[in-house]
Amino acid sequence: MKRGNLLNSNISSTIAQMGHTDGLTICDAGLPISDTVKRIDLAVKAGLPTFIDVLDTVLEELCIERIVLAHEIKSNNSGGFKEIEELLKKYEEKSGYSVQMDFVSHEDFKIQTRTTKAIIRTGEVKPYANIILYSGVVF
Repeated sequence: MKRGNLLNSNISSTIAQMGHTDGLTICDAGLPISDTVKRIDLAVKAGLPTFIDVLDTVLEELCIERIVLAHEIKSNNSGGFKEIEELLKKYEEKSGYSVQMDFVSHEDFKIQTRTTKAIIRTGEVKPYANIILYSGVVF
């Protein structure tokens, strides 16, 4: 049995297959998902699992160098944005890696998700609780 906290085999497999600069999206329950991108659907009901719990667990497994958020999160979900900032600070302190944070419009964000390796759909119902994680390298 796997030792780490991440038990979902689809997420583990996707992370294992990622190379430098590959993207992985984690989204809320409402983000449209293209049929051309692998969908990993974790949503059980509204609010379960939460976006932040899934992000926290993925960050334990994935080396990242950059993230992309919709700039609308700052004004429409400031609490969620603060949670993301806190997780990234914890990630940077623990890993020693610095993470670049980029912002785009929500429309551009949806377009960018189409080129990521997979989209992990959570049960989150807070607005703009979406992130693209871009893989770094561990050496």
